[in-house]
Amino acid sequence: MLKIILNSPHNIPPFNERARDLRIQNQPLWLHQRNVLAPYVTQERELEPGKELPTVQGPTLVYRDNLFFDKYYIAEFLARAKDQKRAVRAAFSVNDPAFHEHALPLSSSYTPAGDTFLADLWYYPNGPVEDSEPLVIDMQSREMGYYHVPTYMADQSGDLVFNVPLRALIAIDSWVHVHMADVVFGMFARGARFEKRLNEDTLYKLKVMSKALYEGRQLLECSVLVKVGENCVIDPRAVIHGPTTIGDNVIINAGAVIENCIIGNNVNISQDVQLMLSVVGDGTFLPFRSALFMTTVMDNSMIAQNTCLQMSVIGRNTFIGAGSTFTDFNLIPSPIRALDGKDNLESSNRPVIGSCVGHNCRIGSGMIVYPARTIESDVVLIPSQERRIIDRNITYKDSDHHRLKNSTLHQVRYRPRAGHPEVESW
Repeated sequence: MLKIILNSPHNIPPFNERARDLRIQNQPLWLHQRNVLAPYVTQERELEPGKELPTVQGPTLVYRDNLFFDKYYIAEFLARAKDQKRAVRAAFSVNDPAFHEHALPLSSSYTPAGDTFLADLWYYPNGPVEDSEPLVIDMQSREMGYYHVPTYMADQSGDLVFNVPLRALIAIDSWVHVHMADVVFGMFARGARFEKRLNEDTLYKLKVMSKALYEGRQLLECSVLVKVGENCVIDPRAVIHGPTTIGDNVIINAGAVIENCIIGNNVNISQDVQLMLSVVGDGTFLPFRSALFMTTVMDNSMIAQNTCLQMSVIGRNTFIGAGSTFTDFNLIPSPIRALDGKDNLESSNRPVIGSCVGHNCRIGSGMIVYPARTIESDVVLIPSQERRIIDRNITYKDSDHHRLKNSTLHQVRYRPRAGHPEVESW
């Protein structure tokens, strides 16, 4: 089968980079797409913006390069599309909880069509044609709690939940979608599939239990659920619960606690680091007592000691100073707004959410960042009496390196292109 890739030219703020090049599940999105589709396709073409689809014969898959999808969604989509034997386009019901709650807010990629929304994913049995039928795929979402909120903390109490899909597709139009793809459609979904299989597959349950018994470990710590790469050094006093994937050449020191995470290659995790439902990119350094909760850290970044990141996204080659805190809910209850796919501030549809730092940033120690604030790529923030609390979006022009004599030492790599719109401030 041939696949044709449509380019999405929009840069995702605050990264100033296209979605296809952002890391999701610790690999560039374009590579993730290629790996998921590898069992089905034999040829590939990339179509530049403005170009028409070529005339080809035979089965053809067409998709836009800002889509994150997993193998479970693709398998169901292609199986049903081939059964219908006509051109189809991926669609979602507005009543699908996972789509409505997590994919639709802040998006600009879906096309409304009655009570459905169309995604930029097509299957043509005999080459591209003009007309296609919507093909609604149920994402099989299920509620999973992640916070218990006391009444004094917000206007809503009880358990906060995600609608976690067992098969996932989401268009990356905002940094919030990176968070959703990594955490809700990634880490939570992996845990939900594990629980489902454990409850329904007796042989699998016996395999996990026997392996844990043989290794003398707790069930969630056995090698069936904790996959470790080559040349890793893991202190026996570290606690690692699966499902967790650890890459090659990783160092994990005493007192570290890791639960349901993806750890990339060449990562150094120091003493007493806490990681839960997070993705840690290749080459990341986490000094002692840093903590990540439902957070993405892209490759070659450093989160210094005693820093706490909750529900946040950190770009590549970025430094976050010691003792910084990224908060995730408003003390006085009010809707949390975030940047959408058109650089506007819109409702994030989330009661709690952290913040986002772009690529190649340097953030000083002791910063406090309010929920859903963004710091654009290439920004340097130096702590001072005037700047300790980040209560608005920080753009490249706000960077402290502009007023320093040795500003040329800061290598700028992702600055906004000419004509890039200024982002609305808080």
